[in-house]
Amino acid sequence: NSLIYSAANGHLEFVTLVEKAGLVAGRDQAFAYAVRGCYMDIARKLLGEGAKPTAIADGKASELVWLLEHPPLYTAGTSSKPEELLEARFPVHKVGRGGQFTYHGPGQRIAYAMLDLNRRKPDVRAYVATLEEWIIQTLSWFNVRGERREDRIGVWVRRPEKGDGCEDKIAALGIRVKRWVTMHGIALNVEPDLSHFAGIVPCGIAEPRYGVTSFADLGLPVSMTEVDMALRAAFEELFGKTQAARDSAA
Repeated sequence: NSLIYSAANGHLEFVTLVEKAGLVAGRDQAFAYAVRGCYMDIARKLLGEGAKPTAIADGKASELVWLLEHPPLYTAGTSSKPEELLEARFPVHKVGRGGQFTYHGPGQRIAYAMLDLNRRKPDVRAYVATLEEWIIQTLSWFNVRGERREDRIGVWVRRPEKGDGCEDKIAALGIRVKRWVTMHGIALNVEPDLSHFAGIVPCGIAEPRYGVTSFADLGLPVSMTEVDMALRAAFEELFGKTQAARDSAA
């Protein structure tokens, strides 16, 4: 079976989401299909929560991947510590994914993946490693060498010009699994405002030699459309063929 892959078409539109959903009014990506329903429904879909994982686990719904951008905000994972929120410059949202604090905002490609691991391999560690490989293969399209680290989650780029042992994170990931259906996903820095990360200790890593970077910071003027094409191609190499989302997939 093919995956439904909801690729963004590059057009940004304003979407007001209800406060109760844990999101704020802001701009969100227009999907390849028209999202239907009330704002609460949209918010639940963007968070990867609600009835959808159960429907996927029961074989009543297709697996999905959503590509989008968030307005500026911080998310606090299940392992986050209050002292790692240095300055609440943007709204802070507690989410069900693993991990600590991270930043999301314009210029960062978010990919929410809802995949049934029972149809693949019911192994969370293997899934996380595959997400990292997805990012690494995507970076390779642009001649960027991304690497994983045993003691630090995410994908890292060596920065020898900054000093010995310096590395910057270019992509973060955090997941949750319900009935072996995955939720949440990855965040790849294309051209976000990196100063926005200063309000938190990103992913709990405070060592000065470890920072954050992006395609733009590396001197690569890559468009979001180019990144989306690379993401989809790399995804299909690892997870199988996809198909464009339809209205019925929403």
